[in-house]
Amino acid sequence: MSSRFHILETQLQGLNILQPKRLGDHRGYLERMFCTADLEEVLGSRSVAQINRTYTEKKGTVRGMHFQLAPHAEMKFVTCLKGEVFDVAVDLRTHSSTYLKWHAEILSEQNHKILVIPEGFAHGFQALSDNCEMLYFHTAAYQPSAESGLNARDPALAIDWPLAISEISERDASHPFISKP
Repeated sequence: MSSRFHILETQLQGLNILQPKRLGDHRGYLERMFCTADLEEVLGSRSVAQINRTYTEKKGTVRGMHFQLAPHAEMKFVTCLKGEVFDVAVDLRTHSSTYLKWHAEILSEQNHKILVIPEGFAHGFQALSDNCEMLYFHTAAYQPSAESGLNARDPALAIDWPLAISEISERDASHPFISKP
């Protein structure tokens, strides 16, 4: 059987978009959200260690920019189950030609896109509608001692948030600004 996903590359190496292939009829559809065999090309030998769901009540809210430090770095598969978000990944791989560049995708309950964020990237999103629900598949379990983040308002990153930031956690707002080399 062929893969149930279209795998699309972005301009940032290793950062991919998955578009699930639906099987449907007049009753509705079935859509695969994850399959180790179908995703071997992007997953490699990794396995899913944790699945998280988030709910964001208010449009304009920003969550992120989060990542875990090595040796607990993780790959994430992120999708929006309800609502719409502006989902952002920032390349933190110092050896990369796209170091500190960002890529954003609109993820929504309508487009069913899944953003595959490899190790070495920070991740965050802005809710473009009220009552957003997101689903995350992680290849490493959360480790509080490895938690880190970038400031979503950092001018060195120049993330072009589509809405004014209406809400951000104290923790996310306190991440320091970085110095671009």
